Amino acid sequence: MKMTLSKRIRQRVTGDEMSDPKPPAWLKSMNKAVMAIQNLGIVTGPVRVLTVPGRKSGEPRSTPATPFMFHDSLYVVGGYPRADWVLNARAAGGGTVTRGRRSERVSFVEITAEEARPVLRAFPDRVPRGVGFFKRSGLVQQGTADEFEALAGRCTVFRLNTVSTSN
Repeated sequence: MKMTLSKRIRQRVTGDEMSDPKPPAWLKSMNKAVMAIQNLGIVTGPVRVLTVPGRKSGEPRSTPATPFMFHDSLYVVGGYPRADWVLNARAAGGGTVTRGRRSERVSFVEITAEEARPVLRAFPDRVPRGVGFFKRSGLVQQGTADEFEALAGRCTVFRLNTVSTSN
């Protein structure tokens, strides 16, 4: 009997794996496709490409993400606690955010779990397309504001501050 994708994901994030869910196999290919479209200068909805130096190699590492405004600040949520981009952003503290052909330098400021609660609570309203990603990952069931707020301390939240390039 063939198991559906949603059953495989639910099965994969039960027990111990629920505290450290792993990205699905298709995510890397999807990320590459989104970045290729962005590199052509085509804006793909609210998605932006985050680029930070690799924590080991120092080489630029990029991933698509959906930063969103909340109380006059730009935030991005790491859906997987040990995702490479999260670890790289934490180590580097800065990088670039690109949308189409426009890039800006930013600092990545990791906020505390307490500070993250209202930001995460706003996520389903501000990034409705991102809710499905969190549901498929098994991090939330219904995608409610309460469920997202409960992710504080499990999912990393960065505030992205624009870095002045003037001398």
